[in-house]
Amino acid sequence: MKLLKIDSSARGSSISRKLTAQFIETWAKHHPGSEVIERDLAVTELPLITDELVAATRTEPSQLTPAQRQIVAISDTLVQELESADVIVIGAPMYNFSISWTLKAWIDQVVRVGRTVIYGAQGPKGQLVGKKVFVLTSRGGAYGPETHYVKFDFQEPYLRHILGFMGLTDVTFIHAENQLRENAGTSFAVAIKEIEKLAA
Repeated sequence: MKLLKIDSSARGSSISRKLTAQFIETWAKHHPGSEVIERDLAVTELPLITDELVAATRTEPSQLTPAQRQIVAISDTLVQELESADVIVIGAPMYNFSISWTLKAWIDQVVRVGRTVIYGAQGPKGQLVGKKVFVLTSRGGAYGPETHYVKFDFQEPYLRHILGFMGLTDVTFIHAENQLRENAGTSFAVAIKEIEKLAA
């Protein structure tokens, strides 16, 4: 069993990092011998999507030039991490009602036509099937379906769609909401309890 942990917060002491750390701690206790791969997007160099990168990702691997291989190297590495993982844990803070720029940059590197998504006669088909994904979010307010602010949530709907586009449809979200409110501690404790149950 191989687990891939992805942290995307720019802050080293962030709530989302505490959530992913708790998941890994609980996972390790109940799944001895499992391999854990850690990817910290805050310290990973994530290049912009350029003409050169697009051309390299659309070229047959055996036909790549040395320069193109270098351009596409980080994308290949990130995709390989996803392909090899059985379980994927993503720490995702909400920034301005959406995701962090590092997480979006990671998505732009791993959504690869011909690799993680293949187009056929019936349209696109995601290739990363049979994997379990946990998305652990931290949010300053509350954005559940029963709240007035649900219409401002561009985080969970987007992540569900783009992950599903790659074939990752078994996705569980755990939200630590109201982290800028008086009941932050209570909401955090509820999220931790849910994480401990699922990771076990």
